[in-house]
Amino acid sequence: MPRRTEDTGTETDDVVSRAVPVSLKIAGAWSWRVIGVLVLIAVVLFLIVQLHIVVIPVAVAVLLSALLTPVKRRLLKWGWPRWLAVVVTFVGLLVIIAGLVTLVVLTLRAGLPGFETQVGKSYDTFLAFLRTGPLGFSEADLMNLIASATKAVQSNSGSVVSGAVAGASTIGDLAVGLLLTLFTTLFFVLDGAGIWRWCVRLAPRRARAAVDGAGRAVWLSVGEYARVQIIVALIDAIGIGIVAAVLQLPFVFAIAVVVFLGAFIPIIGAVTTGSLAVIVALIYPGLFPDNTVLQAVIMLAGLIAVNQLESHILQPLLMGTAVRLHPIAVVVSVALGSLLGGIAGAVFAVPFAAALNSAVKFLAGGSWKGQPPPPTDDVPHADQDRPSRRRDRRPRPQDVKTVA
Repeated sequence: MPRRTEDTGTETDDVVSRAVPVSLKIAGAWSWRVIGVLVLIAVVLFLIVQLHIVVIPVAVAVLLSALLTPVKRRLLKWGWPRWLAVVVTFVGLLVIIAGLVTLVVLTLRAGLPGFETQVGKSYDTFLAFLRTGPLGFSEADLMNLIASATKAVQSNSGSVVSGAVAGASTIGDLAVGLLLTLFTTLFFVLDGAGIWRWCVRLAPRRARAAVDGAGRAVWLSVGEYARVQIIVALIDAIGIGIVAAVLQLPFVFAIAVVVFLGAFIPIIGAVTTGSLAVIVALIYPGLFPDNTVLQAVIMLAGLIAVNQLESHILQPLLMGTAVRLHPIAVVVSVALGSLLGGIAGAVFAVPFAAALNSAVKFLAGGSWKGQPPPPTDDVPHADQDRPSRRRDRRPRPQDVKTVA
């Protein structure tokens, strides 16, 4: 009897298994695996959001070190000592940042004395336009509008105070993030190869060739992205700065620097930050002091022209070739990044997509199969940075062998 029951159960399982279509079996197998991957991605994104104070500075440090490492290697090839090459490279970065901040502050300081007066004049001109323009606002309508705006501000004073407190907290986070970025960048430039070898040692021995190759492919892709994005940002900043200078607007250098920083968000960054130039053209008398509206329209046309240059020429030719992503993939990556992570997500969306694309292509290519594990000792090899003599005299720890 037990034997018959077992046979009956087996036959029933076979009947049920044959009754389920093969396509449904394949769909079910894919479904639970996809659900598992999505859950893992959700957990990773949650951890990134919770640890954004650490994650964002480290990501910025990776981009900066991708730019600075070639400079350090060039100095090493010229025969410079390792410590001097690192110091010159890192201090050069600090000098450039400090110089840009100083020039922006001096530019704003030179133009601020007349800012309040000019804003008042522009406000009066705008009210006069509302009275005499096609909208036909009366004096009573304007007074009611101003009173409603004042009342709305007063009723939301609590939100304004909480926003100010949140802003102070954000400033503190920015200061901590800046220090962490500089500190991490210094060590990435100083001993990036050693840090990577330590990361490779964490992987199983059989997977080290794949991990090392994928990591190097990601590093090359991120470096290409950083270098090309700087070129694109410089072209955007120079183009918008030239239009602002032709219109004889103030704060030209400050506008160019803001556009340069905003252009690290592909497609939309330069337009968003360049809109400040349009506002300045609408407020300040420049080439057309009697018609600031025409001046703002010309500035807007120049902004759109620079954006079209970036969208149709710079991004497809330069960025598409560097990161090997289609322009549609760039736009979708920026949209998803901004949706999930705000400004930081939009900034790092494209390099993350490029890194993921390079890693997947390398792993799918299979060139790492059959390759011996890469060396993971602490001594750099001939194709890596030269170690210092003092570090060479230290005893090297043996590689830890684990048994699964």
